[in-house]
Amino acid sequence: MPTHPVSKVVVVGGGIFGVSSAVHLSRLGIETILINDGPLASGASGRSLAWLNSARMRSAEYHQLRMIGIDRYRTLSAKYPDAAWLRFDGGLTWDADDASNEILEALAHEKSLGYDARHLLAGDIPSATPGIATSAVTRQGAIFNPGEGWVDLPSLIKLLVAEFVERGGQLVTDAGRATVTLATGRTTGVATERGATFAADAVLLATGSDVPRTVAQTGQHIPDGTPIALLVRTKPVALPLRAVLNTPRVAVRPTPDGALVLDSAWSEEEVIVNPDGTYGVKASTLQGLLDEASKVLEGNPELELESYGVGPKPIPGDGEPVFGRLKGTEGYYVAFSHSGATLGLIAGELHADEMDTGNEHPLLAKFRPTRFG
Repeated sequence: MPTHPVSKVVVVGGGIFGVSSAVHLSRLGIETILINDGPLASGASGRSLAWLNSARMRSAEYHQLRMIGIDRYRTLSAKYPDAAWLRFDGGLTWDADDASNEILEALAHEKSLGYDARHLLAGDIPSATPGIATSAVTRQGAIFNPGEGWVDLPSLIKLLVAEFVERGGQLVTDAGRATVTLATGRTTGVATERGATFAADAVLLATGSDVPRTVAQTGQHIPDGTPIALLVRTKPVALPLRAVLNTPRVAVRPTPDGALVLDSAWSEEEVIVNPDGTYGVKASTLQGLLDEASKVLEGNPELELESYGVGPKPIPGDGEPVFGRLKGTEGYYVAFSHSGATLGLIAGELHADEMDTGNEHPLLAKFRPTRFG
């Protein structure tokens, strides 16, 4: 059922979903205020592997949305062909040499979708993509996806926010936690814990792992599968690596300044969550990630720690995105999903379109919060 188009929107959240939505709204001439609790990109967008992909298995609708998301980055890449912060140099993945190895099944699935996927044995890899220690590749081989890439989200957010402000958008950072204000079944705006209030016809809540908790205040439930993630950044190192690597013990991608960022499933599990809600990371976990990355890189270079980020990685309970308007609450929209990088541009575009036209976009049909009842 169409809602009424809006003339003024408050977007809460200074990560890629919030910033992308805000700039798309401003392009449509809609008065928009973008609010963040702290600095921009201070949450999950600032500590994301930011791999642009639709690899492996997922629902057909999710794959379609991801592919359209990648398309928007292709358009952006054509506009900024020399950007160091957006690269399409492919992705290379291999699995452990045990019963969990699904490389051939994943390859068959990707090929069945027309996803560009090539099966490479260790000896084939150097001619396809440089910088990999081929001795680390398991006997079942690897999948090379030439169409994949990566984006440095803080750099992209900075670019988009500059356009947003230039178009007359209002930016409010370090606002503290924001509350969506409601009256008679509709959104009236936002109030911050610093005492500021912002009236609006519609609010988009794009606060990452805080979305389910905030939405619960309306009596609606969004299942939450958010883990605590760790992203390690190395000091710059001279390496020929260009692709994003996803290997059994570590994921690796280059950065605009010649460093690497690293994450893994096992290192997430070693993060210590303190009683006061802060996080602890053991030196052995950080060194372990550096060591695992060295093993998969050509020449096994010595990698040094530059910094790390730790905190929630937003993932809905069923693994699929949660996008669109809340049921029974006029003007209250949410954006909560894994794969924020891949979906960032298209999610912002579609949310802005829905607010501008009042019509629900068919691409978001499967991902609405109403699916949770």
